[in-house]
Amino acid sequence: MSENQKKIWITGASSGIGNAVAKKFANEGWKVAVSARRKELLDELAEHNNISSFPLDVTNQSQINNVFKDVLNTFGDIDICLFSSGTYEPKDEQNIDPDKIKNVINVNFLGVIDCVKVVEDYFKNKKSGHISIVSSIAGYRGLPNSSGYGPSKAALTNFSESIYFDFKKFGVRVSVISPGFIKTPLTDKNEFPMPFLKTPEYAADKIYNGLVKGNAFEIHFPKGLTLTLKFLRILPYRLYLFLVDKLVKR
Repeated sequence: MSENQKKIWITGASSGIGNAVAKKFANEGWKVAVSARRKELLDELAEHNNISSFPLDVTNQSQINNVFKDVLNTFGDIDICLFSSGTYEPKDEQNIDPDKIKNVINVNFLGVIDCVKVVEDYFKNKKSGHISIVSSIAGYRGLPNSSGYGPSKAALTNFSESIYFDFKKFGVRVSVISPGFIKTPLTDKNEFPMPFLKTPEYAADKIYNGLVKGNAFEIHFPKGLTLTLKFLRILPYRLYLFLVDKLVKR
């Protein structure tokens, strides 16, 4: 491993966006640490020379601590942490089920908070580096059949905005990623048409360019969809709720 070789740690890397981003960074010459619960899928990824597997359940904080120590012991240092763990069950979102909503919050939001906490001192002491959090356009405003997923992503975006200011004082970059509809095992469960549906490889290219070549706080794509939703986000409630209700009834 070259001392000058850049290194990234990616959670939620067993499938979907995290998996594609891991391959993209590895193919670009980065050393990539991948984490997720499904060890067998991580081991497949780790067949790439630049990828190393570190199985992890982000709802287990002590495990996060141990895994990050293992990553540092193996890689020596880390330049970027990309936290993209997430879960989503669309059929469970159609009714208010407190237990299932709590599970979504635990994985999508609290799991990310625990990951950020574990790496906080490392990056602040290093006075450089980058923490990036995968949120979603579902966090922009309340959407139908999104009683757990949407709120978990809205909380992630707000959390990222909040910690941006503190980490900036230490020279550490914080960014948030807001993808639209990307064809993954999670979105394959959706039973409604998904506008501007893109591939995980498309998402990986956008994320790589945003993290490595750009410096914006938010990396969002595809623009045709995200800009439309950003416009809806600034509308007054009466008009927003009317328009979304009309769209849902189509």
